[in-house]
Amino acid sequence: MSNPAQHLGLLLIDFQDAFLHAIPDRERLLKRTSFAVEAAALLGCSLAVTEQLPAKLGNTTAELKKILPENTPIFDKNTFSAMEADGLGRWIESNQIDHLLLIGLETSVCIYQTAVQALGDDIGVTLLSDCISERRAEDREPVLKQLLSMNAHVLPSETIFYSLLGGAAHPQFREFTQIVKRYS
Repeated sequence: MSNPAQHLGLLLIDFQDAFLHAIPDRERLLKRTSFAVEAAALLGCSLAVTEQLPAKLGNTTAELKKILPENTPIFDKNTFSAMEADGLGRWIESNQIDHLLLIGLETSVCIYQTAVQALGDDIGVTLLSDCISERRAEDREPVLKQLLSMNAHVLPSETIFYSLLGGAAHPQFREFTQIVKRYS
């Protein structure tokens, strides 16, 4: 039986304190993101991180860094689209990723531009709706509406990971439900 998560990549975009401090719902965002990271790692998704100008804006927040799998690659970027980060394309290719799960900041800037470019490169895109955020809440709806019209998907993280499990017979179901309870 093949692993449905095998060609999925979870991409954490710019979870840096410099940006998180401006996000009104940052505590909820970090809790849901922690759930997504642990669930993706458990189910065998490839994980990667981008950091926007880390020398100037700092690295990924410590709260997430401590739960990321040890070998998670971190790609520096100076563009809004994560797809332009040096090495990210090779990571996608070498992991045979055909669908990206996007999480991070900001929905209206880096998430949007990354999704548009990935879709243009024939890579499927799902935004985990509870793991993305923005400074201005009013920016979210028009951005998601536009991405949906371009064949991106927008779903909550639990919907995605329960779908990957398929049912209670999955060998990691018990461990997964412990993660769900920890972050509920």
